[in-house]
Amino acid sequence: MFRAGLVCCSVLVSIAGAADPVNFARDIEPVLEKHCLVCHGPQQQMSGLRLDQKEAALKGGASGQDIKPGDSAGSRLIRLVTGADGKVMPPVGARLSAAEIELLRAWIDQGAPWSAGTGGHWAFQKIQRPEPPAVRDRAWARNAIDNFVLARLEKEGIAPSPEAGKATLIRRLSLDLTGLPPTPEEVANFLQDSRPDAYERVVDRLLDSPHYGEKWARYWLDVARYADSDGYEKDRARPWAWRWRHWVIDALNHDMPFDEFTTEQLAGDLLPNRNIDTLVATGFNRNTLTNREGGTDPEQFRDEQVLDRAATLGTVWLGLTVGCAQCHNHKFDPISQKEFYQLTAFFNTQEEANIPAPLAGELGPYLAARPDYDQKRKALLEEYKIPAVEKDWEDKLRYAQQHPTEHDDWIFAYGEFTHTVDNAKKVLFTDPAKRSEVQQNAMLDVFLGSCGNLFPKQYCKDLKLDELRPKLDGLSAKASKISYAPVLLENDTPPKTYVHIKGDWRDHGEEVQPGTLAVLPPLGAEKPTRLALARWLMAPENPLTARVAVNRIWQELFGRGIVNTSEDFGTQGDRPSHPELLDWLATEYRNRGWSMKQMVRLMVTSASYRQESKARPELDARDPDNTLLARQSRLRLAAEAVRDETLYAAGLLDLRIGGPSVRPAQPKGVAELSYGGSVKWVESTGADRYRRGLYILFQRTVPYPQLMTFDAPNSNLSCTRRERTNTPLQALNLMNDPVFFEAAQGLAYRVMQESSGAFRDRLNYAYDVTLGRAPSAHEAERMGKYFDETLRHLGESPQTVSALFPNQIAGVPQIDAAAWVELSRVLLNLDEFITRE
Repeated sequence: MFRAGLVCCSVLVSIAGAADPVNFARDIEPVLEKHCLVCHGPQQQMSGLRLDQKEAALKGGASGQDIKPGDSAGSRLIRLVTGADGKVMPPVGARLSAAEIELLRAWIDQGAPWSAGTGGHWAFQKIQRPEPPAVRDRAWARNAIDNFVLARLEKEGIAPSPEAGKATLIRRLSLDLTGLPPTPEEVANFLQDSRPDAYERVVDRLLDSPHYGEKWARYWLDVARYADSDGYEKDRARPWAWRWRHWVIDALNHDMPFDEFTTEQLAGDLLPNRNIDTLVATGFNRNTLTNREGGTDPEQFRDEQVLDRAATLGTVWLGLTVGCAQCHNHKFDPISQKEFYQLTAFFNTQEEANIPAPLAGELGPYLAARPDYDQKRKALLEEYKIPAVEKDWEDKLRYAQQHPTEHDDWIFAYGEFTHTVDNAKKVLFTDPAKRSEVQQNAMLDVFLGSCGNLFPKQYCKDLKLDELRPKLDGLSAKASKISYAPVLLENDTPPKTYVHIKGDWRDHGEEVQPGTLAVLPPLGAEKPTRLALARWLMAPENPLTARVAVNRIWQELFGRGIVNTSEDFGTQGDRPSHPELLDWLATEYRNRGWSMKQMVRLMVTSASYRQESKARPELDARDPDNTLLARQSRLRLAAEAVRDETLYAAGLLDLRIGGPSVRPAQPKGVAELSYGGSVKWVESTGADRYRRGLYILFQRTVPYPQLMTFDAPNSNLSCTRRERTNTPLQALNLMNDPVFFEAAQGLAYRVMQESSGAFRDRLNYAYDVTLGRAPSAHEAERMGKYFDETLRHLGESPQTVSALFPNQIAGVPQIDAAAWVELSRVLLNLDEFITRE
């Protein structure tokens, strides 16, 4: 829509809503967003008309006088869009239709009311709770959501779709609420349950499931750009990143109100009743990238992290692209560069830390074993005379920092040190006795690994460090462990915050204090801290947070948000398909105490959600994207859910909740693609190989390939909505990936062990397990033919039989089990299997 030198007429969102019968937000703004009407780039205005300035926009024709209400014929805007002066705007692309021009005329004739800035944009308006509209088909609506949806459908002359069948509904609910399919027993029980509230009982059971928190944590990890490594060249592992993820799952399972959920993640360290959990919550902002490449300036990338935290806040809670104002005022939204840096000032006072955050059952054994461990470790260090040498090493590093033009080798060693230890300079100049255990261990590790950068190599060799290190590692391996958490804490010596001229971190402009966006309600009289910022986000006066948050819940359940651009509620984002419904839901979210579970329950119990998802050819042209909600959307499962459902059907999935990340099997050669082959993917063993996709270790530079094939985000930036692609590689992944082949073997074993009788009985069971239904007669016939053909081919190739199913099952011919592996691969590769209807 945008071209160099052109400013789209969406700048007219600065015009306030006009009085009926022409409503600006409803009628005029979509016209102006659709067409680029004026050129006022560096070459000056092609038309002499500016739509971002009231005085210029409301001038008349050749007279240059202000237009008056009722005098649209004299408006330069009207003359240009009609071509009355020989020029037609826009100069390229589609022209305005006659109906759209008449809307503009009517708006001008009513006085074209105007407000400063772009405050007239719908998303910046105060949320007003609308009344659910009346509908003709009152029997269809199950709650207020349906009134809004049905009113729009009736206006368009469209009937909603019938309710989906019970088997489809329970599968849809299970996948949407827990990310796992229902068991055959759960499906059977629901089909037999004739009670009027049977559906609601299933909803409540799933909301109470501990797997609810896992499913809904996945979308929150996306917006938080969660990963288990630093990114950039070295991409060093973050062994404790998972501790924040564990907190998220627990918070969602306990239905922590969204205002508390927000406050603890942004400012848990500033709460008056702060504790380990509120500190762990601040790990939200530890998901930024960290550059440890030699030769880089740590301050530059600390600054990059601060900017990223402010931009992420804008995306996650405000639905605004505030990061676009890093180098200049935002081109389209009312966000100045100064305001962006005022937002960054809230995060410039923080510093990173790793703190003990033991899980239940860890602390007791740890404390009991700690004295013996400390004693043995101290004895080892003294035996090898480490304390004195390490002190000398630190003295040299401090000298190098204070005298950067002397001793090149020391300067090099100091540079390497700063890229290895978090908050390196501050730790180096902290009294060793006051350093945390994490800091002490980090300093020792760097010393043991880089002694030769400061001392002669023979000197380090004489210290027998190569002999000491394995002894320390062995001692640590036997020691009782506790979990740690990456957190953010207030810096006791915070730097000042400046506007960066043209976004250059080295070029300081005006100093700024923490502040928010002028287009939104003020922060208030409270001291401008991160805690105040979190409370400002959740304040009733803020028109964005509630809309943005409830829109994302809707997106998870209906496949697209009421505002499709869930990351951008600004002037360049999409308008809401059902604006009154969005505002009603936003107020409902607040009124229900910010309970996500209550909002999920409200949405999934609506008739709108319960519609079948069958395509309606008569709507292909009128509503190709299903924005009117005349049916449910048919959605390919998220990357993690594709793997989870496959392992679940095979009886292999480990359903433990929370804990550290795992490294399941992946194709050979993937980890070696990392820089210098530095990433070592040591495959997890035992049950860890079969944990849910949520727990797969995410290495930013070489992410788990199956996740990326099925459109998982790269975790470098906040992602509010995943793409859904359909590629041949996905089918190849399902057929040939070692994990999915092993799952096919597991499903075959399960069919052989858990069902008996004729082929049709076992096929029925396989369909129950994978698709939650029985096969049709046609499907059963095709599957039977395929099974017979497979048996015939396997009979000609005994070596293939053992390759497909090397195990033996009592009473089952190995060739039969091998044929079931092949049939299982077909079932696990069906579109229906990886799709939520």
